[in-house]
Amino acid sequence: MHIVLVHPEIHQNTGNIARTTVAIGADLHLVKPLGFSLEDRYLRRAGLDYWPQVRLHVHETLEELLPGPEEYWLFSAHGRPFGDIAFGDDPWLFFGRESQGLEPEIIAAHPGRLLRLPMRAGVRSLNVGNAVAVAAYEVLRQNGYPGLALREE
Repeated sequence: MHIVLVHPEIHQNTGNIARTTVAIGADLHLVKPLGFSLEDRYLRRAGLDYWPQVRLHVHETLEELLPGPEEYWLFSAHGRPFGDIAFGDDPWLFFGRESQGLEPEIIAAHPGRLLRLPMRAGVRSLNVGNAVAVAAYEVLRQNGYPGLALREE
């Protein structure tokens, strides 16, 4: 699985997501510009001691990734419910910046690839770290949690 953060702004969120990618065996892709330095001590603190294990890829532009992978999904408030999808075992999940989500031109260019996390009316969005975790674990659940310990060892 590949988690893509498009123009992330908050180092703590990215560090938290990085830790999630290590826990589930996913790659983390960051699309510039970033709202922080990758050398930021707060980013590394949020990623804890897992930071050296992050399979990190940094991209100058989103065009390096889209269109690209066979199975990709863009998370937005404008998509269909993510539970409607039968995910394959290697999807690319794209998430926008914390303050505004994905840019309107990205959304417009990929209308059949938009997914959303259902929530109550009036709630604009979840924290991006929470959204990534919810979506990623649904992909894993559908695929039988490949490579993950299902019981305490």
